[in-house]
Amino acid sequence: MSTTGELVRNLIQAFMAGDSNSFRSAAEKYVAEERRKNHHILARDIEKLLLNGASTTASTKTFSLIGTSVTDLPRDKERGIVLVEVMEPKRTLESLVLAQNIQHTLDTIIQENRKADILRSYGLRPASKILFCGPPGCGKTIAAEAVAQALYLPLVLVRFDAIVSSYLGETAANLRKVFDFVRTRPMVALFDEFDAIGKSRTAEEEHGELKRVVNSFLQMLDGFRGETLIIAATNHQGLLDSALWRRFDEIVFFDRPDSEAIREVLLRNMKQLGLEHGIDLKSLSRDLSGMSHADVERVALDAVKTSVLADKHPIDTKTLKASARNQKRRVTLTNNMTSKPETKASQLPTTNEGETSIAENKEECNA
Repeated sequence: MSTTGELVRNLIQAFMAGDSNSFRSAAEKYVAEERRKNHHILARDIEKLLLNGASTTASTKTFSLIGTSVTDLPRDKERGIVLVEVMEPKRTLESLVLAQNIQHTLDTIIQENRKADILRSYGLRPASKILFCGPPGCGKTIAAEAVAQALYLPLVLVRFDAIVSSYLGETAANLRKVFDFVRTRPMVALFDEFDAIGKSRTAEEEHGELKRVVNSFLQMLDGFRGETLIIAATNHQGLLDSALWRRFDEIVFFDRPDSEAIREVLLRNMKQLGLEHGIDLKSLSRDLSGMSHADVERVALDAVKTSVLADKHPIDTKTLKASARNQKRRVTLTNNMTSKPETKASQLPTTNEGETSIAENKEECNA
């Protein structure tokens, strides 16, 4: 183990030689040393400086940014498949159309994690295990990315297609590898499509191996004490094992947007071309009621694309309505092919006190 003096010497040598790779490596070792001394605030501040300094590099540089090469990422033993993907978050909270209750909840989560050391000095812990649930396309994944961006942390996407293995016992082993990895340094770990391993242990169609995986995940989640913020996201919260709900510090329900949120999504995504004078956007927003944020965004971007190709500026009523009709047909087709009962906020599992454990019950969708 290098002493602090040796690490500082290595930093100066790398800087004087103009060796950015050696400088970054020495800086990361210094961060690890400060974290070992429980100087978490200083360690995190230096990591933020490293992150900001690499903001203009390609996303692949994120690996060197956090001191992890591709070969060091956790892999499935039998197939050699990488179990996680490290991403540099781009989306910001300001770029999203959020319901007020969701915005407040996310702001609180971010504030707690920014001031985690202060909370710990009082014997308190920040919210570190979050569940995002709600219909597809309502912003769960991009909200996780925005939280990571606000915390100046890399976003680590856990790949469930790689974690779930056909080999007996290997799925639980893969989960252990992922938890060991996210414990090594601060990051935001997104367990997307969480229902893939979170299904109820009583589900008749599930075999014994998957039930054992759920038990393993419960134990790992309970025992997790790292600095990483864990976010699990699911479109099918009704499939989750009831024991999972009380393991999370916060549960946020992302519902479909109301007409006002729809109007805001349309305006934000069409502002580069503008709208023809006289377009009744309020009426169109009501007509798109029931669509997800992603559906509404697609309407806007399709209208922009059509107008650009036709060299029509600004976007006219005919183009916008045609885009809306096309997306409605697409949504109808998709719903007919994948129709399943959708769990509402009022149907979510309750806490021991009998209250629904979500942020303000279902309201508007995240953007």
